Amino acid sequence: MKIKWLGHAAFLITSDEQVKIITDPYQSSGGIKYSPITEKADYVTISHQHFDHNYTNDIRGNPVIIVGSGIHQKEHFTFKGIESFHDDKGGRLRGENTIFCFTVDDINICHLGDLGHLLSQDKIEEIGQVDVLLIPVGGTYTIDANQATGLCKNINPKVIIPMHFKTPKLDFPISDVKPFISGKENVKELDSNEIEVTKEQLPVNREIIVLKSAL
Repeated sequence: MKIKWLGHAAFLITSDEQVKIITDPYQSSGGIKYSPITEKADYVTISHQHFDHNYTNDIRGNPVIIVGSGIHQKEHFTFKGIESFHDDKGGRLRGENTIFCFTVDDINICHLGDLGHLLSQDKIEEIGQVDVLLIPVGGTYTIDANQATGLCKNINPKVIIPMHFKTPKLDFPISDVKPFISGKENVKELDSNEIEVTKEQLPVNREIIVLKSAL
């Protein structure tokens, strides 16, 4: 399986059989300077209906769109949507958010979307075993670096890939990735937008992998 960070909270996940998932595609406008997402996809997951997470117009391939909580049984994958919120006020400020968990090539992936609060133990158990965690770390609109750090300990993934943080291509009032990775062990800041992950090569000790945006 390959995981490519397109930018913001958007990833392109490609299975060994070349089935493609795009998560939370953004609209390239306003404060988002990442290039439009024109990749081909078979499935698109959307955590919530904000323009920087739900824009599918430029994606090629007539993908199946996955939204909302519950079990979404599709031809290639089963997507589990878990209810959460975009803020720490029960959604009163920014609405609901869906966490998506799915398995690709025997690797359990969890994309937290624009999670804005810490998770209860019941939610942690609902998420279940996670090999690769895609987690927002920028704060303001989502959990911040400290909250993300605590959540990583509770979820206990093998690989952590931070997202939704400030970069030169994102003009949002959020933090960059440095507060999240500062002082942590096993941090890899790659000069690449993509990694390949196999079940057999998952690290024994948890790793944080910081990717460069593809777009």
